[in-house]
Amino acid sequence: MNDTGDRDDAGDDTVPRAFRRAVEALRSAAPRPEIEVEPARPPQRLAPYAYALEATVTDGDEVLADGRLVLLHAPDGHEAWKGRFRLVTLVRAELEPEMAADPLLPEVSWSWLTGALEARGLGHGEPSGTVTRAGSHYFGGLADRRPATQIEIRASWTPEEDPEGAPDTAAHLVAWCDLLGQIAGLPPAPAGGTETGAGVVTLPQRRGPQR
Repeated sequence: MNDTGDRDDAGDDTVPRAFRRAVEALRSAAPRPEIEVEPARPPQRLAPYAYALEATVTDGDEVLADGRLVLLHAPDGHEAWKGRFRLVTLVRAELEPEMAADPLLPEVSWSWLTGALEARGLGHGEPSGTVTRAGSHYFGGLADRRPATQIEIRASWTPEEDPEGAPDTAAHLVAWCDLLGQIAGLPPAPAGGTETGAGVVTLPQRRGPQR
């Protein structure tokens, strides 16, 4: 299996050109300044080719949210994906109590992902995922900590390919950063002259460290 997690395959002629173009686009994308993105080791055995990124949303010394984005590529196509590329993500953040108690939180959180893709005008297919809300209560030596609730979104989708067979991964990365910003409680960033809130349901803005 090939991966591009810890070596430069963008110029390797043995790697499919479409995948090299997709990776180069990811590397060239410029997220908003509150979001730090860096390469990570990709998962093994999910696809013949994979590339991964990790990101954190920070406010000073606080981490408001973090996440991982993985690009998978199967040159011969993948039946379940209905395409040759797949984007897989995990994002998570700690929520303020009033936000965590909202009964519509799972539906709203999923709309942050679909709305971010729609706001950037990104064609995609076969979206799937889960939204998990987990609460923690502390006892004994940790009893002085306040209860905490974490939201976690796991999702994947098939990005639309251009006529040369590669998706616009740079735009998908920016949309993913929109999702990270939303879950972290940052104000929307412009998307081609519009706000990323198109198609997205909002909850009260909040600031809370992920850890």
